[in-house]
Amino acid sequence: MRSRTSMMVFGLLASLALAGCSTKSDTTEVTRIETSKIFTESYGTVTDAGYALPAIPISRLDKKFHRQIVAYSTQEKPGTIVVNTRERFLYYILPGGKAVRYGIGVGKQGFSWSGEAYVAWKQAWPTWHPPKEMAQRKPDVARYVEAGMGPGLNNPLGARAMYLFNEKGQDTLFRLHGTPEWSSIGTAASSGCIRLMNQDVIDLYNRVRPGRNAKVVVIQ
Repeated sequence: MRSRTSMMVFGLLASLALAGCSTKSDTTEVTRIETSKIFTESYGTVTDAGYALPAIPISRLDKKFHRQIVAYSTQEKPGTIVVNTRERFLYYILPGGKAVRYGIGVGKQGFSWSGEAYVAWKQAWPTWHPPKEMAQRKPDVARYVEAGMGPGLNNPLGARAMYLFNEKGQDTLFRLHGTPEWSSIGTAASSGCIRLMNQDVIDLYNRVRPGRNAKVVVIQ
């Protein structure tokens, strides 16, 4: 088991050079929303911290990518996040063999990754600092490496970001974050990070308590 974990962590760290992605759970809330199965009606206009997130034309997105409660068998503890990059789903594990499933966009071929990490911290309406590797590929974003792009509707991190660290407490440079590009959900479009629709990332953000127990497992 120790060898398998080491291999997964190595796989995560080996991908860092390619990364370039563009605060509490409420048990009462989880209990309340488990009475529903799918949240297709949750993608309307949202005013959040003074920003007016536009409605998503959710009917144009395959229904399997709509946020929903599903049966999910796993050995992982409730509160764990499981990302299945191949299926384009993120699961937030609930008690009782269930999970909240979100549709996601994943990294393009060559930027995909797998392994284990944890959510060390999270931020609402984050500032985006692209890594230097991305600036080398895309000179037009170089000005944001140091200064950063301020929060807003066009920020690549969207309305929320959760920052993944490895078991050594080091920033992996990978993020779970929102995106204004709703049509990219279900595709391999990002530069390595996991993106969710803004309405979904707000829901996930409200469930996650950062720290070592906020485990994230990414599988191919």
